[in-house]
Amino acid sequence: MKNTLETFAFKPGRTLAGKYEVVSLLGSGWEGEVYKIREIDTGIERAAKLFFPTRNLKNKTINANAKMLHKLKNCSMVIHYHTREVIQFQKKPVVVLISEFVEGDLLVDYLAKQKGKRLELYKAVHLLHQLCVGLQEIHESGDYHGDLHAGNIIVSRLGLSYQLKVLDFLHNNMGVRENQRADILDLVRIFYDVLGGSKHYAKQPQIVKDICKGLKSSLILQRFKNVSQLCYFIESQDWS
Repeated sequence: MKNTLETFAFKPGRTLAGKYEVVSLLGSGWEGEVYKIREIDTGIERAAKLFFPTRNLKNKTINANAKMLHKLKNCSMVIHYHTREVIQFQKKPVVVLISEFVEGDLLVDYLAKQKGKRLELYKAVHLLHQLCVGLQEIHESGDYHGDLHAGNIIVSRLGLSYQLKVLDFLHNNMGVRENQRADILDLVRIFYDVLGGSKHYAKQPQIVKDICKGLKSSLILQRFKNVSQLCYFIESQDWS
């Protein structure tokens, strides 16, 4: 066995903690891997995040994740935390965070299915607005995401709009305010990217450029000092 665990490589059908059955791998990252699982007794589907031991020293990482998800449990974009389990893997304990399973696609995969791999303006605006509303709840709770991008946003279409959930909150040594400002920049970058990025930016209407500001951080933060201002700007414009 390698000194540093890099993958669990669980196959469908494997039992975890005597309670859950692995369905499929959902994703992997620096902290560990996320699997879709099924509760054996009830058939209810959940998500299980298994932390690599070297990324979860003294359970600090999982404890921080669980406490944060619980704190933000009433925020619409935050996945609901259920419980934690400990399993044995290669004769070593591995901590598992059990949370709700959300149907949908990662934004990066959703975009790949769209014509030209980008969104029409009205869809992009609805997406940005839903992100703003959800992030506003998180910011008003005194927290932040810290690492928003197309690879950690789960997208489900809901009529004209979207249902969104965010993954992989990142807490760092920056202050809350600095991280909240970084979240705003991430929102604008996502909007810019889903519209096609630099290839299509020159042809975008002025209202889009009033939001994106050519991705110049100082101009974006001068215009939108908090996510509520960005949300209000979107709601008050004529998008016809």
